[in-house]
Amino acid sequence: MNDIITLSVADSDKGARIDKFISENIAELTRSAVQGLMEKENILVGGKPVSKNYKLRAGDSVEVEIPEPEPMDALPEDIPLDIVYEDSDLLVVNKPKGMVVHPAHGNHNGTLVNALLHHCGDSLSGINGVIRPGIVHRIDKNTSGLLIVAKNDTAHLHLAEQIKAHSFTREYEAVASGYFKETEGTIDAPIGRHKTDRKKMCVTNENSRNAVTHYSVIKQYGGYAHVRLRLETGRTHQIRVHLAYIGHPVFGDDVYGKAHKEIEGQCLHARKIGFIHPSTGEYMEFTSELPDYFVSILNKLERMQHI
Repeated sequence: MNDIITLSVADSDKGARIDKFISENIAELTRSAVQGLMEKENILVGGKPVSKNYKLRAGDSVEVEIPEPEPMDALPEDIPLDIVYEDSDLLVVNKPKGMVVHPAHGNHNGTLVNALLHHCGDSLSGINGVIRPGIVHRIDKNTSGLLIVAKNDTAHLHLAEQIKAHSFTREYEAVASGYFKETEGTIDAPIGRHKTDRKKMCVTNENSRNAVTHYSVIKQYGGYAHVRLRLETGRTHQIRVHLAYIGHPVFGDDVYGKAHKEIEGQCLHARKIGFIHPSTGEYMEFTSELPDYFVSILNKLERMQHI
């Protein structure tokens, strides 16, 4: 049976485009996903379908029907998982560096989703469709660390709402390039798609969303720094874009900084995750130890300090 979510339009939302309004109020739906649902007439205003550029009126009642997941395209694979916590609603998984979260062009197997399908069977939320079952939020292929996975749609919606409300704890550690004059601070700069390179994100005021990252330096190593970062928002590549924006790209980041022979991709680890459990209402928090590749780089920087 399809899920139906009803949204009420307040005075402050009057005049907003409906696709933008829905994507901002249902965290797991992108604007393109909303537009796809509108084409199938799964979104109604006052019981009637409207176009994607419909401008909202105060008092409108918007019904969003999320269809049952299509037959699964991703296939189960017996890939070992580092499961930090698991119950009937969710899993917390420690993703290794180099593993893609879900199948996409060029990565059809060997992903976290393939491993989850083998481990969980049919017990994964279907809100994000056939390619991303259970996936509430993502971390990049070359970012290691903690990720939460929903086993049912109710848990998925609860967790996604916490992310939207910024009550979801996500703390990272990174090795960043350059010497930090200010050892703590906040980067408040909107992020959107790069105009010429559509695979990249950038700080921009055009077609962007607000993005806030808090950082503090754990230790300086001359031309590098071990940094702790806390996400207030969760935009694509947020930490990597924000650190590059202030002149401190993540060590090894070959997209927003420069590649390094010591590491494949960026030195970035999702160290801590915290959330309110969707069934018990209890706040839960998990921490992941720094992986070997990260510790190895810190050790080399430490040795360089004493040469």
